[in-house]
Amino acid sequence: MVGLLTLMFGMPTFAHCDSYDGPVIQDALKALENENVELVLKWIEPDQEAEITNLFDKTVALKGKDSDIYNIVEKHFLETLVRLHRETEGAPFTGLKPAGSTTPMVRMADMSIENSDVGTLLDNLGSHIRAVIAEKHEKVTTLAQAQNNSVSQGRAYVEAYVDYTHTLEAIEAVLAHGGHH
Repeated sequence: MVGLLTLMFGMPTFAHCDSYDGPVIQDALKALENENVELVLKWIEPDQEAEITNLFDKTVALKGKDSDIYNIVEKHFLETLVRLHRETEGAPFTGLKPAGSTTPMVRMADMSIENSDVGTLLDNLGSHIRAVIAEKHEKVTTLAQAQNNSVSQGRAYVEAYVDYTHTLEAIEAVLAHGGHH
């Protein structure tokens, strides 16, 4: 579902992994609090574990000391963890994003996992997709009526048509092939 929304709306794929309210950073903060690196190793590949474990140990060693230095090292640990995770996705690391930067539907997807409740997500997702497709359909059918009146009206129609059909193609691609992380 996250992949579907990503394709539909052009958001960077799984960008919530970069966010302070995303699961990678939340797990990293828990790992630091509990001094348990194993809580974050699932987010990276085995060949990346030594780098993360080493940096984790250095970060934990500074806990309770100079808070300014700890905050710098903690941020470096978070950035490194997220960067390595993004590499496993084949995606670029563009920096950490503030809490609240995750899209509403991705937050709902995360909540559905946390609460073991997909029903609410499906209801809201279905309503949202219906509304988006209906809006795009209305726009393209309205513009279709005047598409041959002028070049500019024709271009407006083509832009709406491409947006509408690409949305549907993106949905089909995810349903047919699954979202790849």
